[in-house]
Amino acid sequence: MSEPVKVMSTFCSIYGHRPEVALRLKGIPYELLLEDMPNNKSELLLTHNPVHKLVPVLLHGDRSICESLIIVEYIDEAFKGPPLLPADPYERASARFWAQFIDQKFARPFWMSICMADGDKEEEEFLKEAKANLLLLEGQLKGKRFFGGDSIGLVDIAASGLARWLGAFEEISGVNLLTDEQFPALCRWAKEYASDERAKECLPNMAELVAKFTAVKKKFLAMAEVQK
Repeated sequence: MSEPVKVMSTFCSIYGHRPEVALRLKGIPYELLLEDMPNNKSELLLTHNPVHKLVPVLLHGDRSICESLIIVEYIDEAFKGPPLLPADPYERASARFWAQFIDQKFARPFWMSICMADGDKEEEEFLKEAKANLLLLEGQLKGKRFFGGDSIGLVDIAASGLARWLGAFEEISGVNLLTDEQFPALCRWAKEYASDERAKECLPNMAELVAKFTAVKKKFLAMAEVQK
């Protein structure tokens, strides 16, 4: 009998989507455990991620694995099914590089666009930085269906925020960042990714995303006013 697989995540989590879609691509059934973050963390979460106390966490039998990209690589190695990373060592290293690039370069500009007031000069700098990095990703597609070729892999999973969450950020900030004119390959890729049945099943509803991040923005702006 196979060991039970559980994913600890939270509502509309960009990072929680990654292990979910990786498991679906592998055809592995799992149980989703939603945490009430950040103020009501369960004992289960604190037990299985005592260092960072964050989601996602993958529970595989009595083992716990933390950090979304590390979880995806674990899933690729621990379970049979379509590979999520290339077999060639150089291509594997390249995939890891671009997955890390996405984590390092995109999270901060997107969150800052939510936390800042519209028209803020610093927000403009963050958006300028995001566009420059999107251009680098545009070049990596090079006419391919997905970053690794014809099927979804590690880099696509790392970039999944561009296929759904970015749209919510754009609506809230009033900025059209990912346009067909500037980034035709990325726009096509985003539609391909979001239309894949396995990814679609665990992508959040856009209206729910917008509602959540609108509330987050209001909270941060209110806190900023109090601190003035």
